[in-house]
Amino acid sequence: MSEQSQKISRRAQAVAPFLAMDVMAAAAAKARSGASVIRMEVGQPSAPAPRAVIAAAQAALADGRVPYTEALGMPALRERIGRHYAETYGVAIPPERVVVTTGSSAGFIFAFLALFDAGARVGVPQPGYPAYRSILHALDLVPVPMVLQRADRFAPTSALIREAQGQGGLDGVLVMSPANPSGTVIEPGRLAELCATAKALHLPFVSDEIYHGLSYGVPTATALQFNPDAVIINSFSKFYCMTGWRIGWMVVPEALVRPIERLAQNLYISAPYLSQVAALAAFDTLDEIGAIRDGYAENRQILLDALPGLGLGETHPVDGAFYLYADVGRLTDDATAFCRRMLDEAGVAATPGLDFDPVEGHHHVRFSFAGSRDECVEGVRRLRTWLG
Repeated sequence: MSEQSQKISRRAQAVAPFLAMDVMAAAAAKARSGASVIRMEVGQPSAPAPRAVIAAAQAALADGRVPYTEALGMPALRERIGRHYAETYGVAIPPERVVVTTGSSAGFIFAFLALFDAGARVGVPQPGYPAYRSILHALDLVPVPMVLQRADRFAPTSALIREAQGQGGLDGVLVMSPANPSGTVIEPGRLAELCATAKALHLPFVSDEIYHGLSYGVPTATALQFNPDAVIINSFSKFYCMTGWRIGWMVVPEALVRPIERLAQNLYISAPYLSQVAALAAFDTLDEIGAIRDGYAENRQILLDALPGLGLGETHPVDGAFYLYADVGRLTDDATAFCRRMLDEAGVAATPGLDFDPVEGHHHVRFSFAGSRDECVEGVRRLRTWLG
């Protein structure tokens, strides 16, 4: 069948490219050619998974059998995730409400499929993680942008939810803290207000907490502290340095457990067994992970100290995660071309803001500081030379 006659679904055409992954591919190609590239484009820790995680997977692999698990995940892992909420937040979560997923990505697909019918309108932050919009589009759902404001520290507010509800209606709300692309944390009092507003409007509340554990002097709260029926999405990717293991989890209301189980049974049977075994060991690696987080804090400070002198000092609050979202409007009105030149001429890879904000992203760039200290210092040196 010729390319011209090949039918392509409307859903597939509606999904925008993930620019961070495009930049990642371009940076990798440049590196393969022998060029030196400082990788600040993707939210991926440069540190390996904790030693105990790797050892657990190796031991399971040596056993020889790598089976399916229950669709909702290994009981021991679900129980340990539930215990994590009691230890970390003082919230009692029965393991029956925990769903182990193939990364947080599967969690979003399950949440959206279980909560919403085609055509439903879901409020999402803008700027925000681009896959929210793309997954919603792919499922014939409608992302409704909640445009974040400087006066609110670029965090969602109850007013934004009510405004979106009043302009065409909403069927649900999604928030993220710490946020991608900015790292901004929704402070606990405001998160409580958001949960109360969603409840008053009878809207399902989805909370992306994938960067929990990575904050710098500010408290983080789980939405479960304020709304026991919130749908929580989390992952071992970021805090535990397990991106490629593709293992995450959800906490869902009891009424959603069986519907999501049916979806999991049919869409992918179960999350990978080896990754689940490894994830179970991750909770006992906090000392090792703490040292990695300290490295992020140091990298963060290096960028905060250096970038203002390069014309990149206007940023969103960098409360957590490992990102800095900088306004490059003084230097360009085309962040995509700017990032392309930065990679080609300076050997520094970063992600253009259009990934996260299709309206204002043309003058923003996201820098990831999840690499080593040496990489961060070298990245700053190259930027200073290039922009100087």
